[in-house]
Amino acid sequence: MNIDEPLQILGGLTAETFMRRHWHKKPLVVRQAIPGFTPLLGRTALFELAVLEDVQSRLVIQPSSKGEATWRFRHGPFARKALPPLKQPGWTLLVQGVDLLNDGVHALMSQFRFVPDARLDDVMISYATDGGGVGPHFDSYDVFLLQAQGQRRWRIGRQKDLNLQPDMPLKILAHFEPEMEFVLDPGDMLYLPPRFAHDGIAVGECMTYSIGFRSPSKGELAGELLQRLAEGALDAVGNTLYRDPKQPALQACAEIPDALVEFASQALADALRHPLATRRVLGEYFTEPKGHVCFEVNPRQELQGVLTLDRRTRMMYDMHHVFVNGDSFLASGRDAVLLRELANARQLGASDVKRLSRPARELVSEWCEAGWIHARS
Repeated sequence: MNIDEPLQILGGLTAETFMRRHWHKKPLVVRQAIPGFTPLLGRTALFELAVLEDVQSRLVIQPSSKGEATWRFRHGPFARKALPPLKQPGWTLLVQGVDLLNDGVHALMSQFRFVPDARLDDVMISYATDGGGVGPHFDSYDVFLLQAQGQRRWRIGRQKDLNLQPDMPLKILAHFEPEMEFVLDPGDMLYLPPRFAHDGIAVGECMTYSIGFRSPSKGELAGELLQRLAEGALDAVGNTLYRDPKQPALQACAEIPDALVEFASQALADALRHPLATRRVLGEYFTEPKGHVCFEVNPRQELQGVLTLDRRTRMMYDMHHVFVNGDSFLASGRDAVLLRELANARQLGASDVKRLSRPARELVSEWCEAGWIHARS
């Protein structure tokens, strides 16, 4: 992607300008970000996804005007008869990870690849009947909200009071104070930085696509990386045994010796000392498919023609590694250049495939058989 080229999806801004002015800073409303946009899958197809066990879906039903006191919230899967009638106002169906299930939605998400792939999460589709929404709230991540069908009225604002309504199944702000209000039509889009409060209400039948981004916390990253480092700790630090030939006899024998604490601290330091250790486990973490993702194994897949990554495949790289679906591989020279091209473009031409070394071709062939990559003449 040319980051210096004006983009319709960003209202004529270049990706470089958008990232500098708006990303993580302030909202942006883009009228006709995708002119003439229509839903990439219809209401019936979306409902059919919500039936599946391996698809994350949620149902939100607002309090009715008949005196119902609270919101209702349920996790899927949902049989069609489990959803409220279409004529009933005030309910919303949320289907997560649709980019993994539909080529068109995956292609839509690819238009936002001016942000690092490590930050891209998924596309959620929200279907709502008239008046439907999930209440005023804030997210901890950046999000693009693309209107796909009908209209949605948005109220947004920088919220200082982040207290939530008590005893609610949803995280709804207790004292929402909107600063701006506007209605989005199909093809319009709203970008919101993290922690920017918003409340979207369907005007008639409505469908909205949310392109969300990953924002891991320090604690989450530390836990994931340490767990992955632990798996290779024996190879990294060896199996040297703790020894204490100078250990004196103790009266207070329940106290842990300082020497043992120092030995343990040194073991951790040794595990982290390798210059590529953190890079390796970070890449493995960010390319790990979500737990419900499955690939179709194809042992007869031949390595010929153009290679295209499966829409569910996550492929990234750093200066030393190539990462594919949670696995890491050292790569250098021409192989590294070609595999990085595959990661960036999500495909590799037939002539470039032939330029891969024999070990690299064998590796990519394994990826094809695993269903991670598809080859076509």
